[in-house]
Amino acid sequence: MSKPAPKYLKLTAESVTVTLTKPTEMNGIKVDTITLRAPTVRDMRISSQTSDGDDEQRELNLFASLAEVGVKDLEGLTYKDYNRVSTGYTFLVREDEL
Repeated sequence: MSKPAPKYLKLTAESVTVTLTKPTEMNGIKVDTITLRAPTVRDMRISSQTSDGDDEQRELNLFASLAEVGVKDLEGLTYKDYNRVSTGYTFLVREDEL
């Protein structure tokens, strides 16, 4: 049985919206949520190709692409909020139980 999603996540089949612990600036706008769309195989390949073998950079590139924000915006998140984004991604891509 899979673990339920935390309350700070709003999950659909196409995306996950993550509520942040505090507002932050993304693309020059103050926001209190970040939405990641579901990744495609192309997204996965591009994030790998642009990371030069650095797993942290690959993840940042992927999350930035899925959220349509800059890598620098994600780097400005508190570590707690970045972990929330990472958890949201995990719930978004996990295999659904039958």
